[in-house]
Amino acid sequence: MNTSLTSAARLFTAGLRALLVLTVVTGIVYPLVVTGIAQGLFPGKANGSEIEADGKVVGSSLIGQSYNLPLKKGQETPEPDLKWFQGRPANGLGTNTVNTQYELILSGATNRSADNPELLRWVKDAKAAVVKDNSVPGHPVRPEDVPADAVTSSGSGLDPDISPEYAGLQARRVAERNGLPVARIRTLVDEHTTPRTLGFIGEPRVNVLELNVALRELVARTAGH
Repeated sequence: MNTSLTSAARLFTAGLRALLVLTVVTGIVYPLVVTGIAQGLFPGKANGSEIEADGKVVGSSLIGQSYNLPLKKGQETPEPDLKWFQGRPANGLGTNTVNTQYELILSGATNRSADNPELLRWVKDAKAAVVKDNSVPGHPVRPEDVPADAVTSSGSGLDPDISPEYAGLQARRVAERNGLPVARIRTLVDEHTTPRTLGFIGEPRVNVLELNVALRELVARTAGH
């Protein structure tokens, strides 16, 4: 009996020691080491790829944002603020008080097939809105000029980037709304166009938040002169 109790006590003590050691190693030491390495080598990415403007964090380069006007009385769907570049649609996702277009608790696609009537209606309505919003006097936008990313959401629904083609399509409207030369806005888009990774992975892209932060700075500088 005493031998059994002694063996059980020894096993319990060994298990407890292993638990404590593993808890310290995997729960304290390892996270601290990984955090330290991440903060030392790439602090920006480790902290969520935050983007700042006027000394304040305005978002992350990894998550898309909306640029809408405040809701009017009785209005359920906000209208886009057309002085800013607009991102991709986020159909199928809900809203929250932190970000009024993107549901940060979950991400996902619309899960609609290519011939789904609801998806076709979304695309048709989105294309009509893009044509209407971006047509300026003397420069109408043709439906065939609207790129796919302007009327479809990404697989996650949180895409922070748009194609250079969609950014370029918005350039005249943004220039007109902000009282700036179209050529300067196009240059701004070019300056914020990221090429394919390693020259062959993915597609060229423009981060909408970074572009709008640069646009805001440009408008402020222009107003100061």
